[in-house]
Amino acid sequence: MIISHPFTPTLGATSAGGYKRFRPPAIRAMDASQLYDRESQASDVLERRGHLKIAIVGFGNFGQFLAQTLARQGHNLLAHSRSDHSAAAASLGATFFSDPNDLCEQHPDVVLLSTSILSTTAVLRSLPIQRLRRNTLFADVLSSGKNGWVGLPLVFEKVRIGDSGDRADRCKRFLDIFQREGCRMVEMSCAEHDANAAESQFLTHTVGRLLAKLDLKSSAVDTKGYEALLNLVENTCSDSFELYNGLFMYNKNSTELLERLIWRLIL
Repeated sequence: MIISHPFTPTLGATSAGGYKRFRPPAIRAMDASQLYDRESQASDVLERRGHLKIAIVGFGNFGQFLAQTLARQGHNLLAHSRSDHSAAAASLGATFFSDPNDLCEQHPDVVLLSTSILSTTAVLRSLPIQRLRRNTLFADVLSSGKNGWVGLPLVFEKVRIGDSGDRADRCKRFLDIFQREGCRMVEMSCAEHDANAAESQFLTHTVGRLLAKLDLKSSAVDTKGYEALLNLVENTCSDSFELYNGLFMYNKNSTELLERLIWRLIL
């Protein structure tokens, strides 16, 4: 998970060498993001009560899975996706927006990306972030636990959070969502995570997909080890090939690991 603020406060230099804040620009469009509108004030009140307004971008199976937990904890949910998931959103108590402009104008406290690894860049570029508040928190979540999160590691890195009290507090309360669900919180840099993930994720998926090509069958004399292999095939192949491809394409450590694996197989 990567959590960050995409905006930073704007300061202007004075002739005396000090700094002063620029005067907020005049509003030249009725739908422009305003600094002190009633909607933002209402969001601040909601946030002070401990609940966050969270916009889930990418409302497929994974986004809906996350929404179940977020809704149960009482957070105000918004949803956006290329496909029409308005019915699913309504069933989970979320408000669905087909237009990303409309979504961003709701001024969410957190934008939670729930998209595939391969589409992350395109999705980010499609969002009109100029319509968001400058202290909006962005988070990118890449995997889940279908049988619950208790005991599972939640690896995260804080990026551009800063020392501002409200930003740091919002980040803490967002992470508390997962801690309350029983996750084991692990703060780690992206570089260190990728080095570890090459083995824990990419190697696991590679072996599982190789075994799937053998069309292995269960029998009455299965050993525990063999059953574990069958479970590995089921767990890895139930994920999309796009996910597996992303684990390889966007982690340079995976290439080196694959070369080591091939080398050992041919020896």
